[in-house]
Amino acid sequence: MAQTMPNLRDPQPIRTRKKPLPFPLNIWQSAVGRKWIMALTGVGLLGFVLAHMIGNLHVYEGPAALHEYAEALRGLGGEIIPRTWLLWVLRIGLIAMFGLHIAAAYTTKEISRSASEEANFMDGQKTYPGGRDYIAASYASRTMRWTGPIILLYLIFHLADLTWGLLPHTDYVRGDPYHNLATSLSNLPVAIIYVVANIALAIHIFHGAWSLFQTLGLNNPRYNQARRGFAAGLAAVILLGNLTFPILAQAGVIDDDKNECAQYDTTEENTACFEAILEEGH
Repeated sequence: MAQTMPNLRDPQPIRTRKKPLPFPLNIWQSAVGRKWIMALTGVGLLGFVLAHMIGNLHVYEGPAALHEYAEALRGLGGEIIPRTWLLWVLRIGLIAMFGLHIAAAYTTKEISRSASEEANFMDGQKTYPGGRDYIAASYASRTMRWTGPIILLYLIFHLADLTWGLLPHTDYVRGDPYHNLATSLSNLPVAIIYVVANIALAIHIFHGAWSLFQTLGLNNPRYNQARRGFAAGLAAVILLGNLTFPILAQAGVIDDDKNECAQYDTTEENTACFEAILEEGH
């Protein structure tokens, strides 16, 4: 009996190809497109992290200066846009970037994992009986699967701690960021959480800043050393800047005893107190 040979000229796809979505939604339908989304949202998030760290350095100018900075953020848009509206637009944009970044990272990992039965669940990489020799992959790249979830948990903790005032370790006062920062980070377990989380953030930033150039097609052996230097420098600046807050709070440099408005526990009283101090300063 003659054997039936498969038609090698017309191979059948392993998976059914999905109907393409209209641009730009179709970008999401490919692994390359999702890596682009991860890279572009990463650029936006890196900009936020750097700006956030620089803004928080106002804490070293004193409670009134930090209050003035916080009020400037709430008043973005001046007289054209109602108070806090533009700030909320920025917050919603950040939430969207975080969501897209996480979704793109997870689904890209799942695409890689589903391509092989030997791939592991955590990072989607194929496992080998004899192990792997990590010549090209750096320590930072191999730990992205851990630093990402740590940063997400830290973000939730950070918001609950200093934005929403939901945690019991601090005497939260709405409208007094210096008081909230000083009382929170003077607590040693909280300071340790911030140190560990910011080390994880720096590792994540180093690999993210290094790899996004490759994802965006800006990869050339002549510039790889400069790419590595940029990634390391950016991660180091953000790490050192953020670590000063818990360390100097523990050292007593950031101390609520220096806060002349600490006796007030309402937003209105705090605002009036700080405005009076700023008026005297001018």
